[in-house]
Amino acid sequence: MTYLQRKIRERGWDGPERDPVEIAEKFAELGYIDDRAFGEARAAAMGRRGLGERRVTGALREAGLDEADSAAIVPGVEDRAIETALAFARRKRIGPFALAPVDRAQREKQIAAMIRGGHGFALSRRIASLLPGESFDNHD
Repeated sequence: MTYLQRKIRERGWDGPERDPVEIAEKFAELGYIDDRAFGEARAAAMGRRGLGERRVTGALREAGLDEADSAAIVPGVEDRAIETALAFARRKRIGPFALAPVDRAQREKQIAAMIRGGHGFALSRRIASLLPGESFDNHD
């Protein structure tokens, strides 16, 4: 609703005062607003950026998606956990994407960065422990 109120104010609406909730409900009824589609698009975009499940679910909650829509989106995010974690590692040059092996302190910083990116500790540690060029699939 804050978004809609801001847009009405920015556009300089000088007509009669309208309730943003009423407007949003009418738009949803007409199919202009689809929270699930918005959530799926947001989750996909965040996944391409390499952000993990905790970051995605937090963003969906912050955007005001209801529990039913979020619950429908989260399994897809969970299914792509390894893919998004590797994308994050590639972007940040962590583990197999690093230019050179790192010491323990640097590896701990990399794990912390992955956790802040929304990835689980075990997966973050597993990826950050890989040597440059090492395959994730061959490492247990």
